Amino acid sequence: MRYIEPTRVKVLMMMFFATGMLGIIIGLSPIAGKEQTMFITFMGVVNIGLGAFFTFIFLTQEAKAPDKRKKKKKRD
Repeated sequence: MRYIEPTRVKVLMMMFFATGMLGIIIGLSPIAGKEQTMFITFMGVVNIGLGAFFTFIFLTQEAKAPDKRKKKKKRD
């Protein structure tokens, strides 16, 4: 898998976790209509799962190594 910048992964994690929690809260509250509660709650759970996936990527990703081809060699 390609290297993704840690700040970008953190933003994605926060976005998915926040929208997932909000979706679950709204889906379980009486604000949503009777037909939409299950759907909104399910979408919240999917967002929590995506947040967990990006957390896994963030924790298991190796640090980016500098490109050795672009480095100039020192001649003595």
